[in-house]
Amino acid sequence: MTTLEITGGQVLKPDMTVEHGDVLVDREAGEILAVGDVPAGDETLDATDGLVMPGLVNAHTHLAMALLRGYADDKPLDSWLREDVWPIEGVLEPDDVRAGAALGALESIEAGTTALCDMYFHVPAVVDAVEQAGLRARVGHGVVTVGKDGDEASADFEEGLAVAREQDGAADGRVSTAFMPHSLTTVDGAELDEFVPKAREADVPIHLHANETRDEVTPIVDEHGERPLEYAASHGLLNETDFIAHGTHLDATEIDLLAETGAGVVHCPASNMKLASGIAPVQELLDAGVTVGLGTDGAASNNDLDVFDELRDAAMVGKLAADDASAVDAAAAVGMATAGSADVLGFDSGRLAEGKKADIAVLDLDSAHLTPQHDLVSHLAYAASGADVLHTICDGDVLMRDREVLTLDAEQVREEAEERAAAAVERAR
Repeated sequence: MTTLEITGGQVLKPDMTVEHGDVLVDREAGEILAVGDVPAGDETLDATDGLVMPGLVNAHTHLAMALLRGYADDKPLDSWLREDVWPIEGVLEPDDVRAGAALGALESIEAGTTALCDMYFHVPAVVDAVEQAGLRARVGHGVVTVGKDGDEASADFEEGLAVAREQDGAADGRVSTAFMPHSLTTVDGAELDEFVPKAREADVPIHLHANETRDEVTPIVDEHGERPLEYAASHGLLNETDFIAHGTHLDATEIDLLAETGAGVVHCPASNMKLASGIAPVQELLDAGVTVGLGTDGAASNNDLDVFDELRDAAMVGKLAADDASAVDAAAAVGMATAGSADVLGFDSGRLAEGKKADIAVLDLDSAHLTPQHDLVSHLAYAASGADVLHTICDGDVLMRDREVLTLDAEQVREEAEERAAAAVERAR
């Protein structure tokens, strides 16, 4: 066993208190051995004047959409997807997706994110990028049946299952999978009835977009006479391993259903604001005991992958939604970005505690915007950004040291992404 000692900093504990202490990591097992007063490690990582915290967990994103950052803005979700995003995604090749995912992974590491959930296509290319970057991820093929005949729709579902079976355990176990129908309005109910049981047999979670906009709620209510999550449950969705993205327009019945089934919700406040989708009832979800995580969504609808921005947005809009300045407080927001997101994804991380995965970020507190240090949890929620991250560690491996990413060639990643993005735009015209 070789050990890494993160020394000289303050430590964010699972109960959201902060104390001076060190963290000792088993690098081979990728686990935390001790927190606080620890034995000397074989190697050290300096956290002086810093805060050692769990690595952030981006529980819903589309990494490769980093290629589309700034490509199409200021439009509502449906027209944005159909007129801009889906046409250019139709010309993307595996190497484009790999380059976009690498760019997203680079941005994530630089902002202290150690784990994520990615829904996209050409998933092996995404896995390649995640493996090289050293991140932890749950991945899946986003199944869309809109505009496809029966055979094409079935083939897309089959690909989703194949990806879930074949990619699980990749990257030395850092990659897990899920079965990912895109949404309740972009897949057919009969196909869900056929393939959800197969996903259960494969023993993988199910992840989908749900209740993101009113336009995703109204058609289901009008056609089926029930709320979207009731409709989802009638097709075998929603159990304790499943999780939905957005949940912007949920009623009390659906919140109770989530609490009863144990299904999680990934809140994506920046994307929801930018697309004018609405504000999720986060405090109501938390009060009901629903597990809530945070996600950035893709960089085409955010337009960055900085989870610190996301947790600040979550706290701010949570107060507006509840009409209560005490709602979604700083500790709750930080908890959603760490332990909450990890729990939604089924990762044994998100907390600095013995036996947990050694997925860790170290923030440099030596800056004007983090001074004075009355309350560091408040600073994490309302003042910090990804640019403050000094070191990023995943599975016991140092991915970034002193702001230098060690697992990816940052310049090469940016150059290739720029070239492939420009070429894709030309093909899509």
